[in-house]
Amino acid sequence: MPEIKFYNRAPVPMEMHKVKIVQKLTLLPAKERLQKMYDAGFNTFLLHNKDIFMDMLTDSGVNAMSDEMQSAMLRADDAYAGSETFYRMQKKLEEIFGIANLLPTHQGRACEHIIAQHLVKPGNCVIMNYHFTTSKAHVTRLGAHVEELVKDEGLVTKSTLPFKGNIDLDKVRACIAKEGADNIAYMRLEAGTNLIGGQPISYENMKQATDLAKEHGILTILDASLLQDNLYFIKKREESMKDKSIREITRMVADLFDVIYFSARKFGFGRGGGILVRDEKLFHEMEDYITMFEGFLTYGGMSVKEMEAMIVGFEETMDFDVISQGPQFIAHCVKELDALGVPMITPGGGLGAHIDARQVVDHIPSDQYPAGSLVAALYLCGGIRGMERGTLSEERNPDGTEHIASVEMVRLAFPRRVFTLSQTEYVIDRVKWLYDHRHLIGGLRFVHEPKTLRFFTGKLEPVSDWPEKLLEAYIADFGADQ
Repeated sequence: MPEIKFYNRAPVPMEMHKVKIVQKLTLLPAKERLQKMYDAGFNTFLLHNKDIFMDMLTDSGVNAMSDEMQSAMLRADDAYAGSETFYRMQKKLEEIFGIANLLPTHQGRACEHIIAQHLVKPGNCVIMNYHFTTSKAHVTRLGAHVEELVKDEGLVTKSTLPFKGNIDLDKVRACIAKEGADNIAYMRLEAGTNLIGGQPISYENMKQATDLAKEHGILTILDASLLQDNLYFIKKREESMKDKSIREITRMVADLFDVIYFSARKFGFGRGGGILVRDEKLFHEMEDYITMFEGFLTYGGMSVKEMEAMIVGFEETMDFDVISQGPQFIAHCVKELDALGVPMITPGGGLGAHIDARQVVDHIPSDQYPAGSLVAALYLCGGIRGMERGTLSEERNPDGTEHIASVEMVRLAFPRRVFTLSQTEYVIDRVKWLYDHRHLIGGLRFVHEPKTLRFFTGKLEPVSDWPEKLLEAYIADFGADQ
């Protein structure tokens, strides 16, 4: 969207929508938040939503629907088999991506499960620019391994590089030579690499990587869950794409890949998912997994009402004005906090603003989960629920030692069309206060540690009474009712 000019102040991001439905928020008193944090085992996933003031945990399934999305739900064809809603969704996705074969699923990780189940064998290698927690877990549980081949510059937290999600082509060549092309199950490229700050991958890099894979007969897969933000960055940052529409860029990207999957909890603003398979033989080989694990082939575990809303959401994703707001609000948050001296992942990417926890609480050892401590502290000092994206989100090594994350971050997600600029300013204010009092934050240790994806349901405790001391300082500045 064009930048809206102001008469007597610098421009700020503008919401390109008006609010029609609201949900009441409550800011619990500080001491109540402390008790809620203990009850949740210092895991923000286990907090009750009613106890949260600003929920910035994720953008998954919590994006605001438009009026047209909600009205579309009324025409859903509620049939177990042969629903016209499915065929409308299939047609819309074919129009956008140019692939007719659609396998519907209930969400993105179901896509990952089915893809891995069919393609991955013990001892295989899967190439990725960078992993997502579930995309890696589905591969490793089958006895295969993931090679993360993002360029080294992608792991530099503070930079001005426009496409930090780019895969390193020299590393890909070396991996193919080492593993052998026949042992590589597939190459997965993630648009908007989640675990390094929602950083985008360029069209040119995707083209070069997929060309290289095809030279060696390696299947290419795009995780398009965060594609909408990546499309925005391609148009804004890639010189050869500036005159192309979002729809044109989307089709150019899609044409590079054999398989495209997505979580519609992100891409499409709804709650569902899907796998688009170019090769008809592969498509039919994967059909049985849908009926076995998801539901029938024309609903795949989704509500048809959500599917109707998603059809509109897919079309809205082709609107540059619609997809601009998220990246612009994130950029504003990152820029303001960076100017205040708070270590941030720069440049701002998609999905959310990311705090460099390793720099903020550099006194906390990695095995005491600095990002987990910082995200708990942010809830205590503002009622803001973010997400830990660091060592706590990793799996332990086979010998039981911690696998220290390459990047230790706190993610403050910006669900699409949910928060206002004044709420964003509140977040900036509380993060700055917390940064100025960072010496009061201590580490965490597990008291209940699940074996797989522990960050979802694990429970922890503070290694000292640091939460009480932090809250004492907060109440001194803001009062007990804030």
